[in-house]
Amino acid sequence: MRKILEVEGLSKVYGSGCPECFRLTGPDMDTNICPRCGSVVAAHDLTFDLFEGEILGIIGESGSGKSTAVKCLYFDQPPSSGRALFHDQGEQHDLFQINRAKQRQLANHRFGMVYQNPHLGLNFGISAGGNIAERLLMSGARHYSDIRLRARTLLERTEVLGERMDELPKNFSGGMQQRVQIAKALAIEPPLLFLDEITTGLDLSVQAAILDLILEIQQELNTSMIVVTHDLGVIRLLAGRTMVMKYGRIIESGLTDQILEDPQHAYTQRLVASSL
Repeated sequence: MRKILEVEGLSKVYGSGCPECFRLTGPDMDTNICPRCGSVVAAHDLTFDLFEGEILGIIGESGSGKSTAVKCLYFDQPPSSGRALFHDQGEQHDLFQINRAKQRQLANHRFGMVYQNPHLGLNFGISAGGNIAERLLMSGARHYSDIRLRARTLLERTEVLGERMDELPKNFSGGMQQRVQIAKALAIEPPLLFLDEITTGLDLSVQAAILDLILEIQQELNTSMIVVTHDLGVIRLLAGRTMVMKYGRIIESGLTDQILEDPQHAYTQRLVASSL
């Protein structure tokens, strides 16, 4: 399989930082707050690859750093250090070294992001169809009738009635807002999609429908995805490989079946046991 993303040594520190931050934090120290300077080490030395058409899961409790990783990769936050190479259409992009304009171009044309909170991924001041149109216009679409047809098709594909495309997202349930977010993210058929805790707060039937949709999309479009969650059921269903994070570090990684059936780290063992 072809690599689409290579991440090396990704770290993110909130605060001034000091030479002791990394040594005095992490799972062994049972904290991600540096006792010397008070900085928060949200992520440290994250290194992993993502392959074409693969779904990679990142799991951990709140504050483990899993969301920080994808927010850095999607340019929502700058990393403190590290490197990320995105391989696309024969080109290699050094994500943290390219200028802001190029980062925006990749985010708008080649990446998709679905947030836990739809307010981060949708413009609540325009209609559901308008949100998708906004994304299509960024990618160069210009004909009104084509954009409208594409928006309706995407909404119906994500089980939002086409007749509701002119309604504001605030009129939708949380599950429908998530489906509009997914439709918006998919509008340009990005090769790389980030999913950050997208089933949190949704009832089980809605969760199941959204997860089935994600699998259909992955199989249909061969989209590479990074799925961030604290829910082992989501990981079991979606991810072929999984990384477990605690206090900003990757403490275990491997095939999802191996991680869930035979966890090696005591923390992973507790996570798996608590879900039974």
